[in-house]
Amino acid sequence: MRTPPTPSPGARIRPPSPGAGTAAGVAPLLGALDSGPGDRASRSIEVARALGALVPAPGSGATAERWQVLADLSAADLTAGRVAEAHLDALAILEEGEVPDGDLLPLGVDAGSTWGVFAAEAPGARLTAAACQAHGPAGGDAEHTGWELAGVKPWCSLAGRLSHALVTAHVEGGRRLFAVPLRHPGVRVTDDPWVSRGLADVPSGPVVFDRVPAVPVGGTDWYLQRPGFAWGGIGVAACWFGGLLALARSLHRAARRRPPDQIALLHLGAADIAVHRCRCVLDDAARRVDAGAADGTQGTALALRVRSVVADAAEELLQRAGHALGPGPLTGDEDHARRVADLTVYVRQHHAERDLAARGSQVADSPVAPW
Repeated sequence: MRTPPTPSPGARIRPPSPGAGTAAGVAPLLGALDSGPGDRASRSIEVARALGALVPAPGSGATAERWQVLADLSAADLTAGRVAEAHLDALAILEEGEVPDGDLLPLGVDAGSTWGVFAAEAPGARLTAAACQAHGPAGGDAEHTGWELAGVKPWCSLAGRLSHALVTAHVEGGRRLFAVPLRHPGVRVTDDPWVSRGLADVPSGPVVFDRVPAVPVGGTDWYLQRPGFAWGGIGVAACWFGGLLALARSLHRAARRRPPDQIALLHLGAADIAVHRCRCVLDDAARRVDAGAADGTQGTALALRVRSVVADAAEELLQRAGHALGPGPLTGDEDHARRVADLTVYVRQHHAERDLAARGSQVADSPVAPW
């Protein structure tokens, strides 16, 4: 069982928000998604920024509340859920890594900063971190003065719209996480086409870094080994859950508009069961995270299980909504058509059979069956 760490003096810590305060603060933000100024991406970024001061960190005792906010937001708009998940994950990582605020000030970080997390790898793209050194007076020994990033990072969502990001880069002996300013002149967002029909407002192309100053967050390979990596993965599943929940509600509205036949009832009943099993695994996971029972291999196994359950349910609801509702809402209902496209793309962050094989490998290596 995990005992929550005592933060070091000056660490970037956000106290958990009380449930009532969070709910009261989130409700008006949902309305701002459609009525606020700017385009959909701008409104989503502003909602994410506002949520940063409201939503409790994972493992703080209110993890279920955090994931419920992500689900509610994603049920309203998956673009907003996708943007908020990354921003909130970045804030949680900075807290988990106990990065002092003073270390981030040279990067221009303040309470209004907006964050992404860029940790993907791809063939032909490599980002490297190098320590900067300066010689002392009279040619003395070189001193470490910071870090710089150079190279290409793939899959950088909204890099041209956010102020900062947490980025993994190669260092000697592995990979390390760094905080970087995205408005530095050494950052160039490529003009690669983003032709996706789903999450069309969240372009996620490569970014070129040229001697961009960076602040390390954790040590080498800490990003993947920390407990919060698994928790963040479950947070993504909470967003998928919000998307499939909205599809289930569409089935219910259709059944209320006109008397459903047996096939419509079959799809609605199956949707209810899919929603229930997702709620069960997410609620159980939140309790385990808050109890300190989701660290290390326990956390990895939990994330694989929860993400697989929710991803399967999302794919099921996509199919059932198509079968039950037909082509009408796909061709005549903007919100429904966008939701289907968004969820289809978003759930592909799940690695499908590869994740099942990874869990199978864990089970096979266990001398005792885990059930």
